[in-house]
Amino acid sequence: MSGTEDSRPFQQVRLGTLEQQVMEQLWEHEELTIRELISGLGDHHAYTTIATVLSNLGRKDLVSGCRVGRSVRYRPRHPRSEHAARLMEQALSSSNDRSASILRFVKGMDDREAALLREYLNGHDGTGAPDPGSAPA
Repeated sequence: MSGTEDSRPFQQVRLGTLEQQVMEQLWEHEELTIRELISGLGDHHAYTTIATVLSNLGRKDLVSGCRVGRSVRYRPRHPRSEHAARLMEQALSSSNDRSASILRFVKGMDDREAALLREYLNGHDGTGAPDPGSAPA
């Protein structure tokens, strides 16, 4: 579906407030140390608090760490758009009427978003594969 290289099942994607703030920092900067995250969050959090949040995000398969010298640099495992798509998929999975939920979601789109969706769907056949007759993007 998304064409990601990582085929591990995505676990819980809903985030707590601080988890969301940390992910926003990582998506904005792509890679940060714990000290850089603390600074980016306004120097209000203890080192151990952010380390715990990163550990939790790692268990949720949202961040990975890479040792560089004496510090560890953390980066998001998935782009923000993929995370948003997974949130939508999780929400749709909890619906007892998936079709109605999809239609309700589409009704809430503005004209630009609806045109983007229409263009995307017109370029694909019913299997989700690009329509062989469509021009490449």
